Amino acid sequence: METKNRTIFFEVCNLSISFGGLDALNDISFEVHKGEIFSIIGPNGAGKTTLFNCINGIYKPDGGHIIFKGQKIQGKRPDYVARLGIGRTFQNIELFTHMSTMENLMLGRHRYIKAGLLRGAIMWAKRSFAGREEVAHRRKVEEIIDFLDLQSVRNKFVGSLPYGTQKQVELGRALAMEPELLLLDEPCSGMNSEEKQDMIFWIKDIQDALGITILLIEHDMKMVMDISNRILVINFGKIVTEGSPEEVQKHPEVLRAYLGEQDNLENIA
Repeated sequence: METKNRTIFFEVCNLSISFGGLDALNDISFEVHKGEIFSIIGPNGAGKTTLFNCINGIYKPDGGHIIFKGQKIQGKRPDYVARLGIGRTFQNIELFTHMSTMENLMLGRHRYIKAGLLRGAIMWAKRSFAGREEVAHRRKVEEIIDFLDLQSVRNKFVGSLPYGTQKQVELGRALAMEPELLLLDEPCSGMNSEEKQDMIFWIKDIQDALGITILLIEHDMKMVMDISNRILVINFGKIVTEGSPEEVQKHPEVLRAYLGEQDNLENIA
């Protein structure tokens, strides 16, 4: 997939972080063009989720820079990063299981809510400030429910939903933030084949229809090769290679890291 003439609006420069003397990330650098799907792959323990945690402010890196639309964001709080327009899903589902799908998605609108405690307390009619705001946010959430085909579970408690549907809800909550950059941490993990195909469809639609740039971590290599514009491979916290799917799957170090003596990536799960 061609990426020429795309705008670079996210960069990681010489990023490093260690835990107890162990280098989790060592001098990682890459750039992401606006509108592309940029995938990060590597064996378990390679540092992929650690990288995401640095990007959205859960971890503070020891060195290097993270630049989003020209602004350095390394070390900033997660809520600050979210307000800038970076959304995220997690490898392990992080939803409020005792709340409905609608309520979980509404939480993704928190950065847009202007009504404070006082205005919220007097929300007795739709014409009140808080009432009008509530209607507007619910309208946006309804668009996401339609987009992800969640109509049938709109009012169901998330804890009662199948695992694959919960992954959809988490994706929806991230979309409710209206992010410009979306971090997807293993969105297909634990899904069956049909659920994976649906998720692939939605990810492509997020890119094509919504124009959102996607930073993806995923172990399903067939999916990664099919939908990625470019791929970064890391192992033991260091860069192995970066390039197009065609270039990456022919790289000898990638083949050794994943498959030993095998000569293709077709059977990676």
